[in-house]
Amino acid sequence: MRKNRKKSFNINRLLFILLIVLLIVTVFIYYKKTHETSAEPKNVYEVSSEDLIEEEPIPEDVSITMSVIGDIMCHDSQYKDAYVEDTDSYDFTYVFSDIQKYIQVADIAVGNLETTFAGKERGYSNYPTFNTPEQLAYNLKTLGLDVLSTANNHSLDKGYSGLESTLNFLDDAGIAHTGTYASEEDQNKILIQNVKGISIAFLSFTYGTNGIPVPSGRDYCVNLIDEDLITRQIELAKEQNPDIICVFMHWGVEYQTKQNKTQDELADFLFQNGVDVILGGHPHVLQPMEKRQVTLADGTTKDGFIIYSLGNFISGQRDLDTKSSAILNLNITKNGQTGKISIDEATYIPVYMYRASTGSLQRYKLLDVKTNIENYESGIDISLGKTTYNTLKESLSFTTNILGEEIVTKETSSEEGVSNENE
Repeated sequence: MRKNRKKSFNINRLLFILLIVLLIVTVFIYYKKTHETSAEPKNVYEVSSEDLIEEEPIPEDVSITMSVIGDIMCHDSQYKDAYVEDTDSYDFTYVFSDIQKYIQVADIAVGNLETTFAGKERGYSNYPTFNTPEQLAYNLKTLGLDVLSTANNHSLDKGYSGLESTLNFLDDAGIAHTGTYASEEDQNKILIQNVKGISIAFLSFTYGTNGIPVPSGRDYCVNLIDEDLITRQIELAKEQNPDIICVFMHWGVEYQTKQNKTQDELADFLFQNGVDVILGGHPHVLQPMEKRQVTLADGTTKDGFIIYSLGNFISGQRDLDTKSSAILNLNITKNGQTGKISIDEATYIPVYMYRASTGSLQRYKLLDVKTNIENYESGIDISLGKTTYNTLKESLSFTTNILGEEIVTKETSSEEGVSNENE
């Protein structure tokens, strides 16, 4: 009897253990299933590939300001004025102190270099064959110049070696250049500048080189105004797919404040061949500016801008019209969606090449005309004197008479200006 009880107890005990094990296994399986299910989203649905593609942001418009200055000349009176005896060197920075702020805030600043940097060993020289102290190149870089046109009637003043030396000094100063070249390969390599996502191709051409012949076998060294060459250069530029093609033209008649028929015809030719902006030089005086709506051969339209001459930026010339110029500011926008370029406005800052009547050095200074007039009239600064004040007012009248008082916008163009021929 006792033995049967013991046997029954052991069986019950075994069954109890098996029951416990089974319960543990059941709980484990349930827990695992529950955990895996809870890791999945409660609401499961199919997602199409279209739902996974995020909406692309609309590209924003990009706007830049291009500042343009006129002819950079250097007569002997200028470099003698900039001489630093202690270091036997030259420093032109004082000339720009009144206006440098306008150049330095531009997204890109360009101008025309109308002299050579042939080197000290060649002897610095005045008109008719210019050779300027090369320190001017470095001072122009400090001023904020990014691109200089080098094709003009003084390109070969010191021969081919002087031309080549000029390019080397500009390279060393970090200023890009176009219009003269040290090889045919360089001539065919179009200067492209990328400014905040807007690419600009720069070309430059001159009517001649003051009778100095282009060296035999080196036709590439100066871009002369020739429609076949211009067309080839424009096509090379187009191959780079720039947003803007900007061309410097050294043309016109000296000291005439109105463009001539040849300039008008060349301007039409340039616009029709794809040029967007034309920047003129050589007359040494201002000539009118104009914004155009250009209709191309295929019927499409685009914005175009031209200034026939910006006159002298700096020089030693003495007449009021040769000392009166402007810093031109072009506001250009690239449409983010279409890529189309618009020239939104063209404003300008009248400047005047002042030379003090007293002192032995640092007498030249490029003046901000309007600010100095306002400062004199308000009594803030009368140091320039009544005579200079009257001269600045006369200069301002001359400048606005040529360029117009209104800014160029999408809706309006600047006035063509009034002819005021001199000499």
